[in-house]
Amino acid sequence: MPIDITPASEQQKLESHDPIEQCVLWVLERFDKPMSAASLRARVARMPGPWTFDEAIEALESLGLRCEEKKLSLQEIVGLEHMGLLRTETGFAAVTAPKNEEHDAILYAPDISKRAAGLSVQLLASLYTGSIVVLEAPIELADGDSKTHPGRYGHWFFGPLYAAKHIYFQVALAALLTNLFALATSGFSMIVYDRVMPNGAFETLTVLVIGVAIIFICDFIIRSLRAYFLDVAGAQADMVIADTLFEQVIDMELKSRKGPIGSIANSLREFETLREFMTSATLTTLIDIPFAIIFLCVIFAVGGPLVWVPLATIPLVVGSSLLIQPRMKQLTQTSFEDGQTKHSVAIETLQGIETIKAIGAGAIMRRRYQDIIAHQSAVGLKTRMLAQFAGNMSNLANQLVSVATVTYGVYLAQTGAIGTGAIVACSMLSGRSIAPLAQLAQLLTRINQSIASYKSLSNLMQQPREHKKNFAYMSRENWQGSIEFKNVTFNYPDQIENGIKDVSFKIEPGERVALVGKVGSGKSTLAKLMLGLYQPDSGSILIDGVDTRQIDTSDLRRNIGTVMQDVWLITGTVKQNISIGGFNPTDQEILEASELAGVHEFISKHPDGYGLRLKERGEGLSGGQRQAITIARALVGKPAIVLMDEPTSAMDISGEKILIDKLKSKLINQTIVVITHRASIIELIDKVIVIDQGRLVAQGPKSDFLKPVGQSAQPQRPSAQSLAGAGIDDFAYGNP
Repeated sequence: MPIDITPASEQQKLESHDPIEQCVLWVLERFDKPMSAASLRARVARMPGPWTFDEAIEALESLGLRCEEKKLSLQEIVGLEHMGLLRTETGFAAVTAPKNEEHDAILYAPDISKRAAGLSVQLLASLYTGSIVVLEAPIELADGDSKTHPGRYGHWFFGPLYAAKHIYFQVALAALLTNLFALATSGFSMIVYDRVMPNGAFETLTVLVIGVAIIFICDFIIRSLRAYFLDVAGAQADMVIADTLFEQVIDMELKSRKGPIGSIANSLREFETLREFMTSATLTTLIDIPFAIIFLCVIFAVGGPLVWVPLATIPLVVGSSLLIQPRMKQLTQTSFEDGQTKHSVAIETLQGIETIKAIGAGAIMRRRYQDIIAHQSAVGLKTRMLAQFAGNMSNLANQLVSVATVTYGVYLAQTGAIGTGAIVACSMLSGRSIAPLAQLAQLLTRINQSIASYKSLSNLMQQPREHKKNFAYMSRENWQGSIEFKNVTFNYPDQIENGIKDVSFKIEPGERVALVGKVGSGKSTLAKLMLGLYQPDSGSILIDGVDTRQIDTSDLRRNIGTVMQDVWLITGTVKQNISIGGFNPTDQEILEASELAGVHEFISKHPDGYGLRLKERGEGLSGGQRQAITIARALVGKPAIVLMDEPTSAMDISGEKILIDKLKSKLINQTIVVITHRASIIELIDKVIVIDQGRLVAQGPKSDFLKPVGQSAQPQRPSAQSLAGAGIDDFAYGNP
């Protein structure tokens, strides 16, 4: 089967342009958020394939625009100050105000025309279906107010909560009603004792029972609605905040990542604590606390001096809760840090379980886990003891207020100040006024946990991102494939050595280059710099003459087919693992890349074929098979540059030779950069660049490194001894 490897510049012209996607890009440009199609596809959460209207709205919201669907008349649309999106009979269009008075509005409908054009009300009427999504500019945080990257609604956390303010207002209103309804029981008891029993007014009793029953039913409905509103508000905020956090993790600069992966994963997991707080009964208790004042006012109105009993008890309840908070705050933070460490050990163990079993390191990892669990348990015990102390004090206060109210009430009743019913009512109301405050200790503990979680997530959100805010990236459609390093120096964060030191070289378009050197010399670091995973500390890296810092990283990586040294496969089918290397590739393109990489040779013999479902990290396949899939994934997008780091390290000799022969004969127009220690790769490349201790020590045509020692050498060609010292003895002169 012929293999069609079209250069990226031609391939990008062949890609079909989705009209909805084009409309989204046009809208973003009008809001001063221009980006390329590759960048848009990389930054929104959607599967490959044709866009839908709902996906377009979700994408615009995730990029900061506020979208609201409205039913407007044609005249209202014409007078609209903001841009709007509408469904048409043929697809999707954007409408905005005209720049002059010649037209009623400006319409951009990619399925009709590639350019925006003016239109009249009559033409708009033929396209309008009755509703329009109004777009407003994103909420911008004031400069210097926060280092945090803004979310969809301004602040990443408080923004979504503020957007649901109308729901929380309804929750507060429901709380007011339920607390007012709570007066029914005490009022009922007071009237029965003071009016019904002395006078035998059983008809009045019947009416009171019916009235109280109605109030109880209403109370049940309103409490159910309050819980529902809290769940709805929490769910809406949950989706937006969780998506914003995950976007931050994906877009965060690698140099900003500190600590083990497990700590970052635990930080994300801590959002569960915040979500639980937003949707749990704890928030309901927080809302109910202010309404304790209502009960105190009613006690004063009914029992007069009896109000002093709960007022005297409140300092005991609140004081015991506040007394333990400094220590509780420390223990909560310690428990949080222990949780991060525990999660890190668990992730580290699961990631390397095969190696741990093979070398017998299970006892060491188990001991680490035991130590963390023991410390966390000790901290948890102290936390529970303090919480129990506050809870017991609250329970004691509740009992005291009940007894004291009745006792004091008896003396007041003897003087005729209040009736018997008032004593009963005030006793019940005193308990209700103390109840929210009695849960204050537990509430403050939950708040401390939520604050610790918020601080962790806030710190995560403050980390620098690859896509800088308000930065105008260069978008390139035609890539030639040249790569140039100019005096590049780089060290990994928190390291002062083992980096790249003043490296300069140039790779021409279509050139095939091998980066060679001993282990730890900096070859893989050069690859990461090419991909924009890290930025140089000094110097510049140019792709087709443009500094990579000016190129959107999504565009950059879209045009570099990458095979990393660490093989990474997702849980899914073989087809899915290959197709993520390109934008919605056809089955034919997947087959072509698979045959070229050698995947088709083994997958065609399997009953499930390309539908074979892989487990995590490709478990069940050999190392060579996993590498073949990653090579196919790098080639399926038909990039201008192919970058491979030890692409054949797990392959046998025959498989490696077949792959090299195919790559040599089929990849004609692409620039190829291979990082390797294996001499067999010499058949594929034309030029060799030697790196040693982060420095460029030699570069030149392949022939220079294969000449017998007696022949003349190029000025930059080192001796055979220095090449052997760089860990590439197989490249010694005369030994290809």
